[in-house]
Amino acid sequence: MAVVAEDHLMGHPRRWTALAVLSLTLVAVTLDNSVLNTALPSLAHAMNATTSDLQWIVDSYTLVFATALILAGALGARIGARRALVGGLAVFGAGSVAAALSDTPDQLIAWRAVMGLGAAFVMPATLAIVTRMFPPAERAKAFGIWSAAAGVGVLVGPVTGGALLLRFEWSSAFWINVPIVLLTLAGILAVVPRIAGQPTGRLDILGALLSTGSIAALVDAIIEAPQRGWTDPVTLTEFGVAVLLAAAFVGWELRVANPLVRLDLFTNRRFALAALALAVTFFALFGTLFELAQYLQLVHGYSPLKAGLGAVPFALAMSATSATSALTTARLGTARALTLGLLLVAAGLGALSTSTTETVFPVVAGFTAIVGAGMGLLMAPASLVINASVPAAFASMASSLQSVIRELGGVLGIAVVGSIVSAHYRSAMTGAPSVAGHDLPSAHAVAAAAPRPSAEALLATADHAFTVAMGRGLVVAAGVALATAIAVGIGLRADRTHRSRPVDTAEPELLVAG
Repeated sequence: MAVVAEDHLMGHPRRWTALAVLSLTLVAVTLDNSVLNTALPSLAHAMNATTSDLQWIVDSYTLVFATALILAGALGARIGARRALVGGLAVFGAGSVAAALSDTPDQLIAWRAVMGLGAAFVMPATLAIVTRMFPPAERAKAFGIWSAAAGVGVLVGPVTGGALLLRFEWSSAFWINVPIVLLTLAGILAVVPRIAGQPTGRLDILGALLSTGSIAALVDAIIEAPQRGWTDPVTLTEFGVAVLLAAAFVGWELRVANPLVRLDLFTNRRFALAALALAVTFFALFGTLFELAQYLQLVHGYSPLKAGLGAVPFALAMSATSATSALTTARLGTARALTLGLLLVAAGLGALSTSTTETVFPVVAGFTAIVGAGMGLLMAPASLVINASVPAAFASMASSLQSVIRELGGVLGIAVVGSIVSAHYRSAMTGAPSVAGHDLPSAHAVAAAAPRPSAEALLATADHAFTVAMGRGLVVAAGVALATAIAVGIGLRADRTHRSRPVDTAEPELLVAG
């Protein structure tokens, strides 16, 4: 199959069809995590899984995904983005089948880790292919459509999970991935062009080991800190190891001839602030969704399906603003688009923090829609700024950095917001039974076995305490988003008249016909 040089200014002839397939890839990955969150209660009952088991069923994926991203991006650039994408999807799909057939929590945790490894190859490859298929003039629109696909995954996931659990067992949360992966693989092989690997010299093995070790220690410390304590010796040791390995990684990358990551990118103000905007957005989003699921299903007693429907306004708003973000950014400029997006996220979180145990479902859904609108508005321009900061030959590296930034922001959001909520809840429940004062699910479990008058009093106290605590956590998340909006607005003030024309740093692309 001959290698041909595509016209850099025209793009690949099948680029829009290929974009639809690549967007389906993103839907598959985001769908899995959102469906799983809905299935956790059923899974816990079927497997007799402990709270710790459930946490690691979720976190094993996150830990491996975040840890492997940079190395996966580097390998994908070497072997070609399409090969990396196909291989990653195959691993993700096989891991889904094995996860569905698991008999114990330990087996499921292991196979979720395998799924995370596959996803680590998928995410950088999709963005790298989009960057190299589209000419600079069309990339903003393409990135907007790609970002909107994440909203579709968020939209379909909770509703799909709730509907599946009405008829099937928890394993359906993993079986649903199989037909989607097969359909996506067929589409990739049919319409996505092969992109030649980049001869970037010797693979930076030491850099890969240092970055992998640093991210693994950091993510594990963040994940476990709410349970172990932020000042626990193990937590502090892991943070120390992460810092030492990160320092060694930086020192090595500045000396090596073919670095795994171009650290000079972080001296680019636009790149650094766009990365910060993405990290804070996912910090706020993941921290919020983690608590909101308990609020809807436990405080309000909604079914998984109705709780899933609560994500529909969020996802619709996110998809709408993502799909139109190219026009919005062209009109406002990148700086204003990023700032406005963060302000909307902060406003939505601030409004959501006022929720009480009596707040009705449409109001809560409306508040989440504001958050979704802000997220959709800033994701595409932030991603475009990051990818436009490097030549197209380094698109996989830039895409890997984006994914690491988003994942670390999300993990940190769950840990920090979760710790704030937990601390305030436990403080408010000091007079309750010890188990009920640990967390809201425990309080509901105690109430289920108690006499009715006592149960009603305990539930009323626990639900109120959790709702107030959730509000405190959301205020912190809103404050972080607001502070970042101010920082981005000031930091990019020199670009306020910029109309978000993508930076043309790419060279003619090598795509394989057919």
